[in-house]
Amino acid sequence: MMTVIIPTFNEAAHIQSTIQQLRERDAGNLIKEIIIVDGGSTDDTVAIAKAANATVAVSPAKGRSAQMNYGASFATEDILYFLHADTIPPRNFSTDIAMSAEKGFGAGCFLLSFDYDHWFLRANCWFTRFDVDAIRFGDQSLFVTKAAFEKANGFCEKHIVLEDQHLIKRLKKITRFTIIKKPVLTSARKYLENGIYKTQAIFFIIYGMYRLGYPQEKLVTAYRKMINQNKI
Repeated sequence: MMTVIIPTFNEAAHIQSTIQQLRERDAGNLIKEIIIVDGGSTDDTVAIAKAANATVAVSPAKGRSAQMNYGASFATEDILYFLHADTIPPRNFSTDIAMSAEKGFGAGCFLLSFDYDHWFLRANCWFTRFDVDAIRFGDQSLFVTKAAFEKANGFCEKHIVLEDQHLIKRLKKITRFTIIKKPVLTSARKYLENGIYKTQAIFFIIYGMYRLGYPQEKLVTAYRKMINQNKI
């Protein structure tokens, strides 16, 4: 019924818990496979994922777009569910996804919540209930039927940042998109490491550059200069 695809790079601290929570929250037993697509981790991500009985594929190219496409190429089920390694879906998420697909929605996401309580982050999460492309990001996870994913030609691997927005924009042209009114729980580590207000301002700048048509090379350069991380 459903394949979960998780791109990873040095996610040893999160991947075991995420896999465990996926199985515990799959009340309908609809998940038939969990594919971890690794981008060359130098920690124990791969070993931990294998020990948790997930399928592990090592992507020939690093980057979420390339890794998620690679994982999708192995998927055997009709619904693909793309999830970040530090994000936990809500209880009964697989049933909610299946019901949405049965209603004719070929793609969709959940609302957002963070694992750190701060008024500004709560406000950001509140806005994710609206179907506005500017607030649609990969942290909310994404489900898509395999047929719609293939028709949209998957993730554009030239997109290193905002790859989810780019795909969702294409999906909306070929299928119905829904926002399931339950929140995923995602890590606020990026906000805490870089400063909550500063991080949001950086995301606003990056998104503005994207809308103005800046090439991915400039977006990636700006992201790496302003965000303290090593994920892209």
